[in-house]
Amino acid sequence: MKAFISALLGYDPEQKDLDGGVLGVVNAYYGCVEAQGRGTLHCHMLVWVEGGLNPNEIKKRALGDDQSDVEFGKRLLAFLDDTISNAIPDDPDPSISVPSDKHHPCSVRGIPVDHDSMSTERKKDLRNVVLQCQSHAHSKTCFKYWRGPPEPKTCRFDLHEDNVRAESSFDPETGEIRLRCLDGLVNNFNASMIEAVRNNMDIKFVGSGASAKGILYYITDYITKSQLKTHVAFAMLELAVKKLGEYNPSEDHVTTRAKKLLQKCAYAMISQQELSGQQVSSYLLDFEDHFTSHAYRNFYWTSFESFINREDPSPECYPAKTSVNPPENTENDGDSELDTEDGTQPDLGTEDINAEDEIRVSIDGSGNLVPMGSQLADYQMRGNELQSADPVYLCKKPMINTKLTFYEFDPPMIHLSRYRLGLEFRVETGQRFMPDIAG
Repeated sequence: MKAFISALLGYDPEQKDLDGGVLGVVNAYYGCVEAQGRGTLHCHMLVWVEGGLNPNEIKKRALGDDQSDVEFGKRLLAFLDDTISNAIPDDPDPSISVPSDKHHPCSVRGIPVDHDSMSTERKKDLRNVVLQCQSHAHSKTCFKYWRGPPEPKTCRFDLHEDNVRAESSFDPETGEIRLRCLDGLVNNFNASMIEAVRNNMDIKFVGSGASAKGILYYITDYITKSQLKTHVAFAMLELAVKKLGEYNPSEDHVTTRAKKLLQKCAYAMISQQELSGQQVSSYLLDFEDHFTSHAYRNFYWTSFESFINREDPSPECYPAKTSVNPPENTENDGDSELDTEDGTQPDLGTEDINAEDEIRVSIDGSGNLVPMGSQLADYQMRGNELQSADPVYLCKKPMINTKLTFYEFDPPMIHLSRYRLGLEFRVETGQRFMPDIAG
């Protein structure tokens, strides 16, 4: 992966290399390593290219009438057609033999790089790699979500013989990019990349809002799915209950039995976690499970969110519940922060009532575990001397008025209670402050 990033992507951390790689000058990348069902390790990667516009800007220019916008659209489509391929190359010369003719292309090296990139040997080797790695043949897996007639029988990978488009174009109404597709059964690939890495791949240009949403859903779905299948988990739970045996009130205490049940269930599910040899080897050799061009600070949002919900509960998320038959002679000094004007109490739910901050520990020089301060405690107890280092104070954003004030900061200090999720941090210097949400 490191060779792929440095040689093919041509990423330069100092941003001094203006030649770039096969995709152009790369500004940033982020990739996660995952194991498929058979244990093969692969990487899902996002790449940001210098000069790339966001989907709204592309749509605006694609639908523009100016000559510059028309030329921009032509250059963009030409770049995409040159970068993304989806057809099996023609056989340049049947009489020529290359190593990938006799062996699987993924098991042998390609033609030496000192050959001309347009040489006949390299063209034939590329054809063999694409034919073996990118060509799709339908199987039962393709239609496992098909419910039967009258629902149309479509491949869940969106690969079909009829998915053919002669040339790339922009949708005149939506501005969405419709890329050329010469073979509906060949997955997208980049010729330089697949010739070097010699395995199956997929490549997609995120140039529209719909594509961005689809990619976001795909990535979120992948990183949140459990390694343990649902039916396997329930089977293990059933086995754990059977091993525990029938409940005998005279011999078993309810609390002890419950602890034993949880213990057996946990052991049963852990024992069924599938780990391939590749995954085990990767962990033992301390290989990376992700690749990134930038360093991020973890931001434990859940502790801040729970704190805000306790101090200033949202009436939309936590509707108030009216007390039924309140006990008499109950003292109430009226100082409760959660009391509303009509005397009701907001329902914060069990999670927020029992919410606890993240407990972070570290190791000192002697190897002993020592507690570390949480980000929430750091925010609550920081002094006014650190105002100049507060990213929230440096941000420019619309303010949500609130009557609740948590701490006695100086008047210009902007505190977290006035903001909600989904805010974009813009520092005054023009740089972006991007917290990495964890938890």
